Amino acid sequence: MCDLNGFPITTYDSELKIWSGGSEQSYFNDDLTVGQIIFKQLQREPQRIFQISHTENTRLTRWQMLQNAAKVSCYLRANNFITTTIETTDIVGIMARNSTHLAAIAYGCLFNGTPFHAVNPNVETKIVSDLFAITKPRIICCDAKDYRKVNEIAKSLDAQVIIIDGQVEGITNILDLLQVKLSESYEPTKFKRGIDRTMAILCSSGTTGTPKAVTISNSRKLFQAYSYLNADDVQYAPSTLDWLTGLLSLVTAGVYGTVRLISKETFSTAHFLDMCDHHGITWTVLANSHVAMLANAPDLQARQLLSLRHLLFAGGHCLVGTLEKMQSFLQAKGILRNAYGFTELGTVASSNYKVDSKPTSVGRLMANIRMRIVDDEGRNLGPKETGELFCHNGQTWQGYYGNPKATAEIQDPAGWFHTGDVGYFDDDNYLYIVERKKDMLKYLGMMYYPHEVEEVIAQMRNVAEVCVFGIWNETEGDAAAAAIVAKPGSQLLASQVQEFVRNNIPVQYKQLNGGIQIVQQLAKSANGKVNRQAVKAAYLNESQHCNLTSKQ
Repeated sequence: MCDLNGFPITTYDSELKIWSGGSEQSYFNDDLTVGQIIFKQLQREPQRIFQISHTENTRLTRWQMLQNAAKVSCYLRANNFITTTIETTDIVGIMARNSTHLAAIAYGCLFNGTPFHAVNPNVETKIVSDLFAITKPRIICCDAKDYRKVNEIAKSLDAQVIIIDGQVEGITNILDLLQVKLSESYEPTKFKRGIDRTMAILCSSGTTGTPKAVTISNSRKLFQAYSYLNADDVQYAPSTLDWLTGLLSLVTAGVYGTVRLISKETFSTAHFLDMCDHHGITWTVLANSHVAMLANAPDLQARQLLSLRHLLFAGGHCLVGTLEKMQSFLQAKGILRNAYGFTELGTVASSNYKVDSKPTSVGRLMANIRMRIVDDEGRNLGPKETGELFCHNGQTWQGYYGNPKATAEIQDPAGWFHTGDVGYFDDDNYLYIVERKKDMLKYLGMMYYPHEVEEVIAQMRNVAEVCVFGIWNETEGDAAAAAIVAKPGSQLLASQVQEFVRNNIPVQYKQLNGGIQIVQQLAKSANGKVNRQAVKAAYLNESQHCNLTSKQ
């Protein structure tokens, strides 16, 4: 539910101390799965281009995508894939990049009511093995370049391997499945209350430990906030299917009939601008670090982004200076929007349409989302009071697959997600995220958050990216340390950063007592989010190397 300007509406109940997004009903029957909805959409204007692969130079019409996905579904049926309850339903594993036939595998699973479990192809083999050991897929789909990594895991699970991109001699290929003749009477599988069935299994961010297998239902909340999309839009997201943003772009393209633009390459500013130039991207969802890369690109010109009407970013905050710079390249306000959500919620919780006037906010709540701010004693807090965010989306969640203990830790019996994020609402009902609760540090007996120090350092004109973390010792606690990426062509010294922080932060416990390193890049997770723990590990490794060198 939005106001006349198209901005989300959020109201506050001062008695219950609960914030609520607007109320919105779905147009779709609760018995329909997302697969059934997409099946119908793909039948409309069948000769329209539905998907373009920039790296492979392929194009598929809606009719071709429909046929390919239906053939994948038929293959699952021929192999007796069971689709009864979540406990007994067979699962397809996916570990692949965004190549031409990945969508056919995913849509084919949706048509059949078969959940797919997507794992990022860039994570360590042990994590892939641990995750698939939870869901035990009967089929694992991967790219040829990852076959060796997947093959041993598949053997341990007695699972079949199907190659999506490339060729491996003697191994079933997606092209083999697409040779099958499709019956004219084919229809997707039907269910009672298909809305509650598990559609996909993704991975949690892994910022607080080993990624978990997160179930995502057929809820309409994944796509209903994007009903402004239509057949004239060209959508692009660099995320693979294991991230919520990757699933979001896959589903919204199918539901609203947009052109789905894909690429096997990881995000880079040059590659993104090349795709904008060739295909006229109108809608994209990026990581916050991608926005920083774009804004600080030395040769970026406004004309290169003229096609953009929606530039969403998520996964963390962007510095105010970066947002202002990014906005200067866009043709209108409201194009650049920050979003907040988490995989377990299965949707975006809030969106900020006023980045220009409230740049540090993650916006107002989306439709049918409720939020509480809770202190350490479990009491609800009011506006401008900081505490942990509890979030409710009003739908059934099947939890972490095979992990009821972890499920109970994040969602209480009343359905509230305990996010682990610390934040507050202002008097205009705009939400602000202070920091991950577990990122809170203590030095000389005083608590602080890395984000507080990062915001100060980011004000330096030669700073492109910054990550602050704690270096612990038992007598003082977590001393703040910083890894910093300088803007291209600039000269930045650690001593300059040290002095700037000293002049702008009056308290001793927030000083960079742990040290400073100027680095070429910050370690990031597969979806582009800065991985604070990995940055810290690299910092410590370099510090140890420097110490050894100085002693020799």
